[in-house]
Amino acid sequence: MPQVGLGMAAAATAVALGLGLPAPPAQAVTSEQLLFLEAWRAVDRAYVDKSFNGQSWFKLRETYLKKEPMGNRQQTYGAITKLLAVLDDPFTRFLEPSRLAALRRGTAGSVTGVGLEITYDGGSGKDVVVLTPAAGGPAEKAGARAGDVIVSVNGTPVKGLSLYDVSDLLQGEADSQVEVVLHGPGAPSNTRTLQLTRQKVTINPVTYTTCSNVAAAALPPGSSGQQLGYVRLATFNSNTTAAAQQAFEQLSKQGVAGLVLDVRNNGGGLFPAGVNVARMLVDRGDLVLIADSQGIRDIYSADGNSIDKSTPLVVLVNRGTASASEVLAGALKDSRRGLIAGERTFGKGLIQTVVDLSDGSGVAVTVARYQTPAGVDINKIGVSPDVQLSPMHCPQGRRGSAECLRQTPRRGCLGDHHSGATVVTH
Repeated sequence: MPQVGLGMAAAATAVALGLGLPAPPAQAVTSEQLLFLEAWRAVDRAYVDKSFNGQSWFKLRETYLKKEPMGNRQQTYGAITKLLAVLDDPFTRFLEPSRLAALRRGTAGSVTGVGLEITYDGGSGKDVVVLTPAAGGPAEKAGARAGDVIVSVNGTPVKGLSLYDVSDLLQGEADSQVEVVLHGPGAPSNTRTLQLTRQKVTINPVTYTTCSNVAAAALPPGSSGQQLGYVRLATFNSNTTAAAQQAFEQLSKQGVAGLVLDVRNNGGGLFPAGVNVARMLVDRGDLVLIADSQGIRDIYSADGNSIDKSTPLVVLVNRGTASASEVLAGALKDSRRGLIAGERTFGKGLIQTVVDLSDGSGVAVTVARYQTPAGVDINKIGVSPDVQLSPMHCPQGRRGSAECLRQTPRRGCLGDHHSGATVVTH
């Protein structure tokens, strides 16, 4: 028998006997697959739900590497997006480089667009709704309101699109035109069309004023003056902490008899900024609990360096109050530092972190849940107000709120007293 035949026979015998012949070399992992693995690993390490929505995360990795095309960068981005969609978590998202850059510009305080902060509807999870229009932005000037449902942008239906896709449609070059069709909550047949001009929208995170000659019944018991301080927090970005500190220090120097903190239509932003503002008003105790699938993993507490721990306080909230602003409202409520007045808040109690990938893209990963100091999970529930108020009771913005505070208690938004704090009344 020829020698080659002996070799083949020996190999066949070895396989049959289970002997350890070397396996053929594994296929090399491509650079595109390595990027996919970066994204997979970011979620594997940090995601809050270790059941991964009932999926085998490791098995998904192997399946995608074998079956999903990753021959170029766009195919890889598509594979990552498809993988993350399995989690059924609208806040865990892939961010292409341009989207990641836009996100960071937003937290720095400015974007070029129409001035709409958007989110998913808390009920269906599929409608894209206005969380808050930026004060003075194109959309607010044209009549967009918190709670409006966006139907289309420049003729493109947005239902089912990711928030980042919708943001891409809304943003663009300064002075370019965009058409936005929307309707009010629960009124899909009553659509409105807004013709908007994109512009650079600089979000001033904090504005404040004093309201003089306030009706006596709106002041805390024993007050010698008739002056309230009004502070509007529009968002929590990189400038919020310093601006809020300045506001509270100035109002404290003026000796205001009470404070109104307005976080209506504040969609959140940077979590640390929300904690920092809470520390300005609360001197001791826990402010927010951070929980993951294993339970409480971190506690943020007051640091004893508050600016104003005692001036009677009312916090105005509505359904556009979300995320970091709900952390603030929950901390002030559970610490009994102030009265929460308005509507039940939005209920976004999830924390995301952004993991940078090697090509300049990133993955926003839900890593934990907020709980109030009393242990209440606010996700999809929100913070309930101590006093219910309709949106008509107190106009938004410094000027409108100041005028409201000057009204008589019967017509205005502040009235009775309770436990030493000013109460917002009907």
